[in-house]
Amino acid sequence: MEHNTQNTPHQRRKRYSGTHPKRFEEKYKEHNPEKYQDLISHVMEKGNTPAGMHISIMVREILGFLQIQPGQTGLDATLGYGGHSRKMLECLQGKGHLYALDVDPIESAKTKERMEKLGFGADIFTVRLQNFAQIKKVAEETGPFDFLLADLGVSSMQIDDPERGFSFREDGPLDMRMNPQTGISAAQRLRELTKEEIRGMLEENADEPYALEIASAIIGTLKKGGKIETTKELYRQIEMALAFLPEKEQKEAVRKSAQRTFQALRIDVNHEYESLYQFLEDLPYVMSPGGRIAILTFHSGEDRLVKKSFQRYYKEGLYQSIADEVIRPSAEECRQNSRAHSTKMRWAIKA
Repeated sequence: MEHNTQNTPHQRRKRYSGTHPKRFEEKYKEHNPEKYQDLISHVMEKGNTPAGMHISIMVREILGFLQIQPGQTGLDATLGYGGHSRKMLECLQGKGHLYALDVDPIESAKTKERMEKLGFGADIFTVRLQNFAQIKKVAEETGPFDFLLADLGVSSMQIDDPERGFSFREDGPLDMRMNPQTGISAAQRLRELTKEEIRGMLEENADEPYALEIASAIIGTLKKGGKIETTKELYRQIEMALAFLPEKEQKEAVRKSAQRTFQALRIDVNHEYESLYQFLEDLPYVMSPGGRIAILTFHSGEDRLVKKSFQRYYKEGLYQSIADEVIRPSAEECRQNSRAHSTKMRWAIKA
C-alpha cells in the first residue's frame, strides 16, 4: 500500500546561528529531552534540571508515607511532568486507578501521551483538565481516594519556556497563566492594580522587603505611558526600584527581589491561594477512611495554609493523624536537584 507523503512534508528543525542554539524554540533537545539521555545525565550531575523536564522531588519519602497498595484509587492533584504519577502507578502494579488533575492544557497533553507510551492507558490512568480546587466535584464521579498527592511547585517545563512568562532568565511575554486559554495575563493584571494593591500583593504572596519601592517603580512607569509587557521589562523595574542600594549589594538583591516579585504575581494571576484554600477545605471529605495525604509546599505562604488546615481538621477529628514537623528532602537530593532546597512535605491520615 502506498502512503501519500505529499501532504506531510518533512519538518526540518529550526536553524540557529553559532555552534549552540540560544533561543528556547531552537533548542530541539530541550523540547524532547528524554531522547537525549547523555544530555540529561550531564545536566543532572551538575545539580541542575534539564530544560523541558521536571525532576520529581522527595519521591522516596512520598511513596514511603502513602504506602500504595495494588487495587487502590488515588489522585495526583497536580500532574505536571508526571514523575510522581509514574511512580504511584508502578506501585499499583496494574490494579486500581490513578486520577490526575492539571489546569495546563499544553503540558498535561504532553504528559498524558508520555504516560501512554510507558503503558499507562485509560484502564488505570485518567487525566482531567481541572483545578485541584474542584476535588469535591471530581470525587463525586470517581469515589473517595485511598491516597492523594499535591505538589504545589511550578513545573520546570513552565519555568523553562520563555513564552509562558514565568521566569526572567530569558525575555518573553509577561503572561504567567497556568492555562493560557483563560483569565488575564500578568502584564494586564499589573495595569489594573493600584500602587497599594501591588505593594500588598508583594508582601502577602512573597514577603518582599522592597514591596513599596517596586510598586512605586511599576506604577510610575505605567503612569508615564511606559510598557511592562515582557519579563525583562518587569525585571528592569525591579532594578530601577533597588538602584538606591549600595552597588556591591545590588545585583544579588535585585535577583532575589525579582524571584519574589515573579512568585507573587504568578500566585495572584492564577488565584493560587484561593484554589489552595478551597482544596484544603474539601480535602478530608474526598478521602476514604485511613486515606493518606501528602502535600509538598515551596514557600511559607503555602505551608502556613496547609499546616493550619491540617491542625484544624485534626482537632475536629476528621484526620486521625498529622505531621508534627515538616519533612525535608535529603542533603543528597538537594545537591542533585537545586530546585528541591525550599521543599517541605506535610502529611495527614483521614480518620
